[in-house]
Amino acid sequence: MESRLNFVTLVVADLDRARRFYVDGLGWPAAVDVPDGLVMIHVGEKLMLSLWAEASAREEIGEVQRGGTLPFTMAHNVASPEDVDAALEDARAAGATVFAAQRRDWGGYSGYFTDPDGFRWEVAHNPHPIGTMTLP
Repeated sequence: MESRLNFVTLVVADLDRARRFYVDGLGWPAAVDVPDGLVMIHVGEKLMLSLWAEASAREEIGEVQRGGTLPFTMAHNVASPEDVDAALEDARAAGATVFAAQRRDWGGYSGYFTDPDGFRWEVAHNPHPIGTMTLP
């Protein structure tokens, strides 16, 4: 099997709220938008972020649990520390809870925001070669 990831699916409690945050607030265009079902956003060359309404998800995957800080994050890498601050401000303006950026022990600069469903995103500038590999 190839090492590949095509979809990151977030099961959201309120699809309209998630749509307002990601599509209207952050300005990420929806590639697919099914009312009361899901919203898919193209976030990479062959990668989609899927926002799946909890009621629809339950029919397919079973019960969904919420609460606390989820044991994973997603990352949005940018070209400079200034871009980190600008992206975090965009997230704040869209309604996210923002955790201030700071210099990291690994040499980069990053901060976090939490979307309305509690999913945590890192916004990072990584000065190492892997950082440029992740930029469009």
